[in-house]
Amino acid sequence: MATVRCLLALAASKGWNLHQLDINNAFLHGDLHEEIYMKMPEGMSNPHNLVYKLKKSLYGLKQASRQWFARLTLELENSGFKKSLNDYSLFLKQDESDTMILAVYVDDIVITSTNEASILALKAHLHSVFSIKDLGRLHYILGIEVLHLSQGIILTQRKFSKELITESGFDVSKVAKTPLPQSLKLVSHQGDFCSNPALYRQLVGKLNFLTHTRRDLSFAVQSLSQFMHQPRIQHMQALHHVLRYVAHTLRQGILLQATAQLTLRAYSDSDWGSCPNSRRSVTGYIMLLGNSPIS
Repeated sequence: MATVRCLLALAASKGWNLHQLDINNAFLHGDLHEEIYMKMPEGMSNPHNLVYKLKKSLYGLKQASRQWFARLTLELENSGFKKSLNDYSLFLKQDESDTMILAVYVDDIVITSTNEASILALKAHLHSVFSIKDLGRLHYILGIEVLHLSQGIILTQRKFSKELITESGFDVSKVAKTPLPQSLKLVSHQGDFCSNPALYRQLVGKLNFLTHTRRDLSFAVQSLSQFMHQPRIQHMQALHHVLRYVAHTLRQGILLQATAQLTLRAYSDSDWGSCPNSRRSVTGYIMLLGNSPIS
């Protein structure tokens, strides 16, 4: 996600268009380099009890995702792209006049470039090789809504947040003004165990995904995550407080601001020995590319 936020922040600052596409039946395009056999499907006549030898990758194989990515990487490298050494899902192509950047998540691909014609040419090439679904301008990726404005790009997860609140089953009518109650110190050894630890783990896991666009929830989710193994009633009550806060701040997200200065800045702060369970320090940090939070 840090790579995606960097890419979007760069595009917002430079005024580049962002396009998205999806590969149809991606895992079927992978090449196999070892012998793999499978049983014949039920219903087919097979009196001699023969098996199939696969020539191409198939959904359900353990190596299907790896072989698909290797096939896509080969095609992009043949088209002049170079794989980033910092993130293998990021590809860059640069010549005297154009720069094109491509980010891959399984079969979802986001492209930005200094030249719109280069994006269209790449789409046409990938469609001729793999068959793609052209999704046009980037508006939705990995559960995140992307809103394009003159001052930059806003990332939100409003739809995901609404679904989370609905699935939780909690009463969220009472407003919470902060992610956690002020001066709250959660401990691991006080109070009774909660009656539904599976629900606690499920909701905290979804809140962790929500922190991709809700940096204000980072500390609260980090605190709740420490008690996944044996959540107690006080932890479930704190989780309920977080959900009430989320329910009344659905529109919040992050702004990847268009700015001429793309300086990388980092800030950190430590609360020494503050953890009541382990006496370890709690550290927080944020990294900005220009004025855009990326990590």
